[in-house]
Amino acid sequence: MTSQQSSQAFWVVAPRSGEIQDEAVPAVGAESVGVRALYSGISHGTESLVWQGRIPDSQQTRMRAPFQAGDFPAPVKYGYASVGVIDAGPETLIGQTVFCLYPHQRRYTVPAAAAYPLPADLPPERAVLAANVETALNICWDAEPRAGERISVIGAGVVGALAAALCAEMPGTEVELVDINPDRRQLAAQLGVAFTAPDAARPDNDRVIHASASEAGLALALEIAADEAVVIEASWFGDRSPRVPLGEAFHSGRLALRASQVGQLAPAMRPRWDHGRRMRKALELLAHRAHWDCLIDGETAFDDLPAAMDSIVTQPGLCHRIKY
Repeated sequence: MTSQQSSQAFWVVAPRSGEIQDEAVPAVGAESVGVRALYSGISHGTESLVWQGRIPDSQQTRMRAPFQAGDFPAPVKYGYASVGVIDAGPETLIGQTVFCLYPHQRRYTVPAAAAYPLPADLPPERAVLAANVETALNICWDAEPRAGERISVIGAGVVGALAAALCAEMPGTEVELVDINPDRRQLAAQLGVAFTAPDAARPDNDRVIHASASEAGLALALEIAADEAVVIEASWFGDRSPRVPLGEAFHSGRLALRASQVGQLAPAMRPRWDHGRRMRKALELLAHRAHWDCLIDGETAFDDLPAAMDSIVTQPGLCHRIKY
């Protein structure tokens, strides 16, 4: 067992206010490892809501991250995309580069089972996307795309873009990514999917995945779904209560509206999969898709995070990488 060490972690101390604080790191025991962070990732969805103090009271227990400290709204240490090197623990694990669902922190101790080794051909810089890929994989499991189907994904954030890219790998699918930002056209091209603005979105889709976290996006998803189609709601609206247009074609078209959330595995997969297997598959997918690097749109030094966090999560963006 190694002695206790000190570290630095990023805390949301109040809505839209953060600090880097010193804290003790638990000693490494027989079944744990010490990790020195290389990078962590910020995705604009949940972390934006955490930063702004917008986690509803009713969801504060459900929305806890695996190694979160503190409670919503603040002070809270939050995050779930850390990549680092094991530098304490069993001799056979020393030097392994791993992914952990851990907040933004320089050094930390976790159970060895919570440190997922990166495939040999996965650069640690790209591995910060692993939690987003895991979410997108779960969305695809919930959506159940079939070969040859016409699929629309509304919202070209990092999760929506990844879901579109995964659906496009199904043979014969016609995938269209829909977003209000015309700059996302280049992103769609890099991912191998078509792109359009909302006012030109294709009708009569077999599957629609909504990932824009906007009321207008949800209305469009219901509008462009074909009869008897499935609409997957992959957004989380936090403390907002969007109006859902269940008139017009919703009933006559016999549409199905289904939620997808990464905290639980898709029902069809639960008998055979667990969270560990899903995460290992996400890392494997990342290792063989270098073109997904386009989903990382910036990098900030850890020491600069308190000053930069507000602009990172309140402006449109993809995955932002933190360097230690």
